[in-house]
Parts: sequence; C-alpha cells; structure tokens
Amino acid sequence: MIETPSIQWFPGHMTKTKRMIKASLPLVDAVVELTDARVPLSSRNPDLAGLIEGKPRIVLMNKCDFADEKATRLWIDAYKKEGITAIAADCRTGKGLNRFVPAVKEVLADYISRNEARGMGGRMLHLMVVGIPNVGKSSFINRMAGSKKAKVEDRPGVTREKQWVRIDNTIELLDMPGVLWPKFEDMSVGEKLAFTGAVKDDVVDVETLACRLLLLLNKDYHDALKARYAKISDDPEEDGYELLQQVGRSRGMLISGGEINTERAAITVLDEFRSGKLGRITLELP
Repeated sequence: MIETPSIQWFPGHMTKTKRMIKASLPLVDAVVELTDARVPLSSRNPDLAGLIEGKPRIVLMNKCDFADEKATRLWIDAYKKEGITAIAADCRTGKGLNRFVPAVKEVLADYISRNEARGMGGRMLHLMVVGIPNVGKSSFINRMAGSKKAKVEDRPGVTREKQWVRIDNTIELLDMPGVLWPKFEDMSVGEKLAFTGAVKDDVVDVETLACRLLLLLNKDYHDALKARYAKISDDPEEDGYELLQQVGRSRGMLISGGEINTERAAITVLDEFRSGKLGRITLELP
C-alpha cells in the first residue's frame, strides 16, 4: 500500500501575500480567483474565501483543455448554485477568455449602474487576481492585456510583488503572488496539487507521487492510460508500483540487469499528465 505523501510548503513570502491581499482589498471592486480545472476543489485556497469575503467574485477555471469537459460543466453548474460566476478557459491559448469581460460587467452591473447614476459612468473597474502558485494568473493577465506584462515561468511562486495591469479602457487587474496555506488538513489535497505541479517536485518523492497518480488514473481513466502506455494492466486493483513499472516497460526504460528505471518512468508520468498528453482528466467532482 502506497501512503499519501505528507506535503508541507509555506514559504515566508506566502505569509506576506496574505497580508498584501487583505491590505489591497479596499482598492478593488471584485476578485478573480483562478483555479485548475483538473482539481477545482484542491486548487482553491480555503483561506481566500475568508480573506476576500464581501467582494463579488468570478472563478476562472484555467487549463480547461486538460480537464474532462463533462466534469467542468458540473463544476460550473455547482458554482452557479452558490451564486458564483465561473468561466472555463485556457489561458495558454486564450480559449474562453472572450467571456471574461462580459462576465465582469454582469457581476458588477449594480455597481456600474450606481456609478452612472452619480455621473461616474465609465469609471475604471479594478479587479484583484488571486490563486495558488502556478495556476496561470500571469498567463491570464498577459492574454487579457495582449502583452507580456506579468512575469511567467512554468514553476510555482514566480510572481512575488503585486502589480497593476490595464487590459482595456474599463478594467485594470491587480496581479497578486500565488498563495498556498500553512498545511494541508486533507493530505489528498496536497497530493493533487503536487500532481499538477502547484507544489514543487523537490518537496515530494516523485516515484511515490507517480504511483498514487497511476492508481487514480487506472481506476477512473483506464482507457486513456492504456492508450498512452500499452503495457498497462487491465486490473483496476493493480498495485501502483507495478503500474509504474509497466509504464517503464512500455517506454523501454531499462537500466543494467534489465531493471526498470522507475524514477524516469515517474517523471514521464507526471510530465505527461501535466501537459495533457494523457488526455482530458479531472480528479475531483462537485
């Protein structure tokens, strides 16, 4: 039995970010929260709801092209029942982002009407962009602004300071650094964030992580797994380490003595899940 890895990661700059979010709230009219459409629940920081309480909110489910479409629709419906507007988008390609500005105008319709009644029509709307590390905030802002104004790197925790970016004549975005929470009460949350790369690989054991991911995929997305790694077992109860070895056999990852290079196989599984090469996969349902 492969246990869920214990993951703790709370760099000092994340404490600073929480203070920054709280201090900046009076400057904004609404909050845009980015989540990962593959793990919509685990990629929402539970602390944020309390931090931004009282502000209108839009949830942008990023990386929707990597997520199961049916699952994404279920999540959008679930958010709607909570009175929250959610948009499925892919910030790398810009897919779905054409719905963002209309959604902002709809969510802030009453606020805009009050401004117009006071003779302040056309006042700039200010939105705070929040989310966990590596969820795509900078890619979102750059897409909306049409230029590379926010720093983007494919690793967690790049944006360290807040910055304002104007996306048109009516909306400015306040980009905040990504923030995780002090500890994961539910270890599966940290695990799922590690699957997507929101938690740095150097704080986890990649082989254990890949085994855990393979167990989930073999159960819920076996056909996709089989299509990618031909030698994967058809047994839904297969052991995670054996699945990892089967991946290595499928790719010819052998070392001296005919042993399988399971570390290389683990890195391959994680990379191919994160890049969408295993298909459209969602690991959580509402």
